[in-house]
Amino acid sequence: MRLHTLSRRLHAAFRGSDVQRRVRDFDEWMDHADTGDAGGTGYNHAETVLEYYNLCSDFMVFGWSESLHFAPLSPRESLEESQIKHQRSIIDSLDLQEGMSVIDVGCGVGGPMRRVVREAGVRVLGVNINEQQLARAKALHAEAGIGDMVDYLAASFMDMSAIADETFDRGYAIESTCHAPDKVGAFAEIYRVLKPGALFWGQEMCLTDVFDPEDSRHQTIKAELQRGIALNEIATTGEVDRALEAAGFEIIEGRDRAVGQDYAGTPWYLPMQTYGGTKRGALHTIPLGRQAMIGGVQLAEMLRIFPKGSADVIRMMDRTANAYTAGGETGIFTPLYCFLARKPL
Repeated sequence: MRLHTLSRRLHAAFRGSDVQRRVRDFDEWMDHADTGDAGGTGYNHAETVLEYYNLCSDFMVFGWSESLHFAPLSPRESLEESQIKHQRSIIDSLDLQEGMSVIDVGCGVGGPMRRVVREAGVRVLGVNINEQQLARAKALHAEAGIGDMVDYLAASFMDMSAIADETFDRGYAIESTCHAPDKVGAFAEIYRVLKPGALFWGQEMCLTDVFDPEDSRHQTIKAELQRGIALNEIATTGEVDRALEAAGFEIIEGRDRAVGQDYAGTPWYLPMQTYGGTKRGALHTIPLGRQAMIGGVQLAEMLRIFPKGSADVIRMMDRTANAYTAGGETGIFTPLYCFLARKPL
């Protein structure tokens, strides 16, 4: 996405709203969640997550890619090449066959979905509570010529009652169920809509075994991650496994793909830390580049090229990038806990 395209999309997305106020409101909502007084203020975490993506989605596509997820990285690959390889590993793990029906839980703007449809020949339903993202996904699928292979449901994955029981042959959720207020409830709803014997692949943002709840720095980083990604809580890998089993799934495999055999010498957070960690790295994703972007957008706001408040959103995302980096450097956080599970026959 080029800058002039980003400008046009932001004017459409933010039209008529006070973006600076919305960013302040988001921070206040997360303050309520952080201090544990959310219950007494009518706090709704689903609405907070919705606003987070309404504010940030276009910047995410510009700064990262149309696939809004992390992937195991290699210095010999660009970020997008690593994402494509990761998506193909999902297709292989799910053993997708032409003609299958698949559910994409929390589909974002549909980057992985487009690869799944094109390369596996399956029909996919994209579920997303964010209608702004769904509209973008529809447009991108039409451009890619696969619009007739995709259906859409604007709903929370916590309540997909519009879908009948035992509908899908396969399912996947990429960095979406980390937002669930009740992980067992989310997995149980996914379990319900899958056919007996169906496979379910997921990628979760998790705390690792390195996290020490008695370490104040670890707790500070965790709080910054929760605020920056609009997470109500961050599960451990063990908690994810137990939630899957409580929902009825049989776990085939669960591992952190940021380490071990998938680790190719490039930490998952490196594109947000330094230039050159991957092939064709992007300057605007590293700290100095993000600061330059803030300054440039502030000037563009004065010239009315960008909507007023755009720089505030970038500042918020810069804080998130710093939290990601701190979580990765200390080893207490991974966005690459990947699992494969099955609904029993």
